[in-house]
Amino acid sequence: MVTLVNRAKVATATTGTGTITLGSAESSYQSFADAGVVDTDVVRYVIEDGTDWEIGTGTYSAGTLTRTVSESSNADAALNLTGSAVVFVSAVADDFTQSIDGGSASTVYIAAQSIDGGTA
Repeated sequence: MVTLVNRAKVATATTGTGTITLGSAESSYQSFADAGVVDTDVVRYVIEDGTDWEIGTGTYSAGTLTRTVSESSNADAALNLTGSAVVFVSAVADDFTQSIDGGSASTVYIAAQSIDGGTA
């Protein structure tokens, strides 16, 4: 399960397709750390670089984010970053849907959360 936090959006001067060094928070947003992301947290991220975009999961460590791409405007491959992208934490549809019937009947959509014997 990924870590989701509120209003974490930063600039990055990183170029290429590798690990991202996270920069300063965008105006009116927080850094990943200020939003509560800690080392080894896996977050769902979105990168926007001009009109290009990438969605994936990444492991946060000391102000950097590794990238495992799930989809992108680059044929689902990592974007070749230009040095002027923004990165933010975001939920995607898969974070809100899961089968609670073992997958054998219709799918019921629920928010991703722990349920312990009926207490949510």
